[in-house]
Amino acid sequence: MSDILLQLTDISKSFPGVKALSGANLTVKAGQVMALIGENGAGKSTLMKVLTGIYTKDTGEIIYQGNKVNFNGPKASQLAGIGIIHQELNLIPQLSIAENIFLGREFINKFGCIDWQKTYAEADKLLAQLHLSYNSRRLISELSIGEQQMVEIAKVLSFDSKVIIMDEPTDALTDTETASLFEVINKLKKQNCGIVYISHRLKEIFEICDAVTVLRDGQFVGEKKISQLDEDSLIEMMVGRKLEEQYPRIAMDRGDITLQVNHLIGDGVNDVSFSLHAGEILGISGLMGAGRTELMKMIYGANPAKSGTITLNGKAIKTRSPKDGLMNGIVYISEDRKRDGLILGMSVKDNMTLNSLGYFVNQFKQLKLKNERQAVDDYVGLFNIKTPSINQTIGLLSGGNQQKVAIAKGLMTRPSILILDEPTRGVDVGAKKEIYQLINQFKQQGLSVILVSSDMPEILGMSDRILVIYEGKITGDFTINEATQEKLMAAAVGKNTGEI
Repeated sequence: MSDILLQLTDISKSFPGVKALSGANLTVKAGQVMALIGENGAGKSTLMKVLTGIYTKDTGEIIYQGNKVNFNGPKASQLAGIGIIHQELNLIPQLSIAENIFLGREFINKFGCIDWQKTYAEADKLLAQLHLSYNSRRLISELSIGEQQMVEIAKVLSFDSKVIIMDEPTDALTDTETASLFEVINKLKKQNCGIVYISHRLKEIFEICDAVTVLRDGQFVGEKKISQLDEDSLIEMMVGRKLEEQYPRIAMDRGDITLQVNHLIGDGVNDVSFSLHAGEILGISGLMGAGRTELMKMIYGANPAKSGTITLNGKAIKTRSPKDGLMNGIVYISEDRKRDGLILGMSVKDNMTLNSLGYFVNQFKQLKLKNERQAVDDYVGLFNIKTPSINQTIGLLSGGNQQKVAIAKGLMTRPSILILDEPTRGVDVGAKKEIYQLINQFKQQGLSVILVSSDMPEILGMSDRILVIYEGKITGDFTINEATQEKLMAAAVGKNTGEI
């Protein structure tokens, strides 16, 4: 038992109308990476907030380094050596690396002023410990997301952290940055740190973790060594059932061309042409920064084209703003739901109907509240959105349920073209399948769907046809029968392998 750094036993936590945790357990050992996984809403984030003192537990026990503890806030847990790296990085872009690391804990000289020489020297030591070559005087705004992630780790180490919690740490990282992060995690293991690794990417769980703890509906399902599991058995633990088909694509004949894009040129887009049919799922693949999102926003109107044409159902249209896109029946569901898709302080109902209020007004321009509520209730049921009420603040829902509301918000405008940009990012495998089944329903109803995804199995599993974008150009165009991971990756790095 001496190698156990942290143990949470029988933790329960309730909120009005919601039992968030009921008998949750977690054990973290020195020199070990413990995966903490479960569907969205399983209680992972709540458990971490109880540990770090953001929430007060109702029942249960927390033992840290052999002592029973109850932290009264994040600062207390941080000073005790429990560090957390959040999914949304908590760094100030206008400050330097060193200033961010020691913010609020600056070194003071005998004259009562900040000792900048010592501040930079100590920050440089932390960066060297992680084998990072950049200078601590650099501004955070000059760093990539991956480099900023490393700064967050250096910040955690500055507290002499024994337990480090990483919440979806690779969500915005490239493959190269992910590999660098894994090197750092292995070094932290050798220093006898205990890592709690929260991720929905099962491949990473098997690559970097030693053991896994699964939560379901706020309850402890089990703890197992990674060597005892495969992907199917882990999914079954998470969702309580077997997912026979992770990607339930349906085959059907596509309809007429609904969208025709010709020679679009603009910010991040370099002479792109393609067509989209009714009842078709068109996958858009490519590496980060290839111009996928820029192209989608151009079609929607949020990134107006400098030249080129867009034809919708045989009629030329111009989309100079999102309003133009919506008026023409084009909906774009952003890859960043928290920044572009939802207003987190508003309710589920108000978010869902925000773009479609015109459908719920009478001849006197008064809102028909009963009709609005009924429509929201229908979508909550259809999408299986887990919320205690449609009046619940949406920021309190899990990421998967937020994503379902964002999609429902778009569908309420009754579009003919639905653009889904990374629709399952940060969403667990159970909620992913529910989203895929919804996409299939849209397809069967004749909706034209564009699916943008960095997840290659998802693109291959759900698309009827796949375009690959590299440096703002289409470098591959494949039917689903032609497409392979190798062909998509070759096109994604600029090798023209598809029929264009």
